[in-house]
Amino acid sequence: MSTLNMNGLDPSVSPGQRVWQRFRSDRRGFFSLIIFGVLFVLSLFSELISNDRPLIARHDGQILFPIAKDYSEKAFGGDFDSPADYLDPFIRQQLSRDDNWALYPLNHYRHDTLNYFAKSPNPAPPSSDNWLGTDDRGRDVFARLLYGFRVSILFGLALTITGTVLGLVTGAVQGYFAGRTDLFFQRFMEIWGSMPELYLLIIFASIFEPSIMLLLLLLSLFGWMGLSDYVRADFLRNRNLDYVQAARALGLSNGQIIWRHVLPNSLTPVVTFLPFRMSGAILALTSLDFLGLGVPPSMPSLGELLAQGKNNLDAWWIALSTFMVLTITLLLLTNIGDALRNSLDVRRKA
Repeated sequence: MSTLNMNGLDPSVSPGQRVWQRFRSDRRGFFSLIIFGVLFVLSLFSELISNDRPLIARHDGQILFPIAKDYSEKAFGGDFDSPADYLDPFIRQQLSRDDNWALYPLNHYRHDTLNYFAKSPNPAPPSSDNWLGTDDRGRDVFARLLYGFRVSILFGLALTITGTVLGLVTGAVQGYFAGRTDLFFQRFMEIWGSMPELYLLIIFASIFEPSIMLLLLLLSLFGWMGLSDYVRADFLRNRNLDYVQAARALGLSNGQIIWRHVLPNSLTPVVTFLPFRMSGAILALTSLDFLGLGVPPSMPSLGELLAQGKNNLDAWWIALSTFMVLTITLLLLTNIGDALRNSLDVRRKA
C-alpha cells in the first residue's frame, strides 16, 4: 500500500498524473471542462440538431435522405423542379399522408433558413416553432446561436493553436540563444506591436472580400507576442541550468536540447494561458463581427446577433440569448483556465 507525501499525493504516480489529480480536485474547473466539451461536441453535429430538412423520409415506398441530397418539389408531387421547401405546408402534407413519414431534427431551421410561412412579423418573439424567436430577417435565433457557437469555438481553437506555435518558436529562439538574437527580436516586437491592428483590419476588410481565413491570418500576425514573452523568460532561466549544461557537454545539438530538455520544462505558462487565449480569440471575433469587420454575412456569427440586438431593442430575445451564450462560454473557459493554473502548482494538494 503506497503512502502519501506531505502534499497529499501518491509518490508512485507520474508528474502528469499528479497534475490530473490536482485538476480533478478542482470541481468547478473539472465540471466546466465536461460541460464545455459536451456543448462543443453537440455543436459539431449542428446539422443533425437544427436543420430545415428531414434526416430521413419515406415517400411512395422510397427511402429518401433529404439532409444529404437535394430533391426537387416534383419528387413529392409538386409542380416545379426547384429544390423542395420542407417548411412548405404542401410538402409536409405529402410526407404525412398514407404510409409516408419524415424524421425531422429537433429544431426545424438552419442558420440561414427564411421561414416564409411564419405566423408573426419579424423579428418574432419566442414560440413553439422558434424556441428563441427570430431575427429581423426571419431567421431562427436558436439555429444561429448553435451554428455561431461552433464557428466561434473552431475559430478560437485555430487562432489559439496558431498563436501558441508562433509564440513558442519566437520565445524559444529569443530565450535560448539570447544575446544579439534576443536584442534583435525585442526591437522587432516593439515595432511590430506598435502597428495599429484595428486600422489594418479595417483597411484589409475594405480591400479584400471578408473571409474567415483572412481574419485568422491577420489576427495570428499579432496574437503571438504576449505568449512569446513568457516563453522567452522561461528559456532564459532554464538555458543555464545544470541539466542543459550537461546536455551540451554530451554533444547534443541546440535543436535536441530545446526539444528534449528546455521546452518540456517551459510549457507551464503555455498550458496555463491556453483557455484564456481562447477566450480572447472568441471575444476578438465577436467584437469584429459586431463592427461588421468579421466573418462573411452568410456565416452565422454571435457578434452579428449582438449587432441585431442593438438595432432592435424591442426584440429583447436576440440580445439576451446571445449574451447568455457568450457569458456561459467565457465563464466555462475561465473556470478551466483557473483550474489548469492551480493544477500546475506543485504546492497544491489533491
